[in-house]
Amino acid sequence: MALPLVVGVDGSESSLQALDWAVDEAARHELPLHLVSASRWERYEGRLPSFGTDRPTGAVAAENIVAACAERATSRNPDVKVSAEVLAEDTVMALLEQSHEAFAVVTGSRGRGAIAGTLLGSVSLAVAARAVSPVAVVRGGEENRAGALRRVVLAVGDLVEGSAAVRFAFREARARDAALHAVRSWRRPAHPHAGQSPLEGDASGLIYEEQAAAVLSEVLDPAAHEHDDVTVHREVIEGAAHRVLVDVSVQADLLVVGALRRRDHTGLQLGRVSHTVLHHSACPVVIVPQQV
Repeated sequence: MALPLVVGVDGSESSLQALDWAVDEAARHELPLHLVSASRWERYEGRLPSFGTDRPTGAVAAENIVAACAERATSRNPDVKVSAEVLAEDTVMALLEQSHEAFAVVTGSRGRGAIAGTLLGSVSLAVAARAVSPVAVVRGGEENRAGALRRVVLAVGDLVEGSAAVRFAFREARARDAALHAVRSWRRPAHPHAGQSPLEGDASGLIYEEQAAAVLSEVLDPAAHEHDDVTVHREVIEGAAHRVLVDVSVQADLLVVGALRRRDHTGLQLGRVSHTVLHHSACPVVIVPQQV
């Protein structure tokens, strides 16, 4: 049986955008969709009944949110099998637990409690940094979220963090009937060698560009042979990786980024590139973990 696509819902506009995106994603991959609303409402309400009932108002509100979201999902695509549950747990911990048996976990970019003007909610950041499964943070403009641009961007970083992300990106491109745009950045040395002429400096830049292109080939060629029905565009771009990816995300439906997960390390496990694109990307971002 296929693993479900799990989406966290809390009734916020951001989570509704994530829900709509998740319904479409589940349909593309023919996956069941599982809605989760998690909150520690008993921390605030204790064991006292509310409004004459024997259940906390937080529980009632969560059940109403889940029911409304399930109805919205079914209305958007009746062919997607939808299930839902309400959990009296910390939201981050609940979604991290769900990630052990999920195709991917989907969140919005901001929750109900987000401070106005913040770039990314703390729940989304924590889940993206620690989940076992891929995590999709749905953000960006309507055209990007709707998949209208038919372009999946793959950030090609170090080889050790690439294989899972590469496989995910190829599957996404095929499911979306989209082109895969693989990008690797490169930079000239910050401090050229003393006495180096301008022509020698240009030559060293060419060397770094060629090295970036060689990494692209090494990362992509095996998967490209297996997915010969996917159109692949390769591009090496001079500049800092986090800035390059934010720029290319403007014309993308999805940005796929690999992230290392060290088994003996706890806490947030996101590098600068992942952290930046989660806050600033113009399209939805999927963080794909790679165990090392």
